[in-house]
Amino acid sequence: MKKEVYKKELYKLQVELVKFQKYVIAQNVPVCIVLEGRDTAGKDGTIKRFTEHLSPREARTVALGVPSDKEKKSWYFQRYVPHLPSAGEIVFFNRSWYNRAGVEKVMGFCTQKQYWDFMEEVGNFEQMLTHSNIRFFKYYLDISKKEQKKRLDARKTDPLKQWKLSPIDAKAQKMWDAYSKARDDMFNKTSFVYVPWYIVHTDDKKEARINIMKHFLSLNDYPDKDEALLVYDHDVICKFDAACYEKEMIAP
Repeated sequence: MKKEVYKKELYKLQVELVKFQKYVIAQNVPVCIVLEGRDTAGKDGTIKRFTEHLSPREARTVALGVPSDKEKKSWYFQRYVPHLPSAGEIVFFNRSWYNRAGVEKVMGFCTQKQYWDFMEEVGNFEQMLTHSNIRFFKYYLDISKKEQKKRLDARKTDPLKQWKLSPIDAKAQKMWDAYSKARDDMFNKTSFVYVPWYIVHTDDKKEARINIMKHFLSLNDYPDKDEALLVYDHDVICKFDAACYEKEMIAP
């Protein structure tokens, strides 16, 4: 996507997001958006563009670090519950409880029992959220192996991206197949009717950001909504459907 087109589209969509937030605040609607994905897939940048012009008092980002010893001994979902949105609030989870189905599973940070317990319990947990009238959305940002390598290499040389480097990053390429398997298992077992996974292809960051914003806004009702603006590209973002899922849709 050309820079000039991107800027114009982004501005219009951020205006729509402000309209949406005004509605959320006025109607006391709690909104939860989970963003998962491969390392370097663009979660930080996507959230930044979402929140750039929103009121920070009613929009916040949750990016939890390594759990404490006490948290490790507690109910797995317990550390996430205090960060869920209150009425009139939009919360973005930059990675979430799905760490257990991804990095923890692949890197051996949890036991097999803990992994399977999570897979059994997450549906009930998310059903409780939706029954509590939380508007809940799950996006998985995917990326090709070639593009991931390019972005990982850039982090090593760009002084403004040094904070993004981590020991986990170093293993992202080596563990590519294992992450792919964990991702596919997660889709198959945790894409629920009441809260499905939406897959976003992010090799083109600008295109991905624009389409995820359009898709999100298209799923929500709010006053003065510009429907014509919110037509998204189905080749960039799609709903996971086990019945018609094709592996080649996911970046190889």
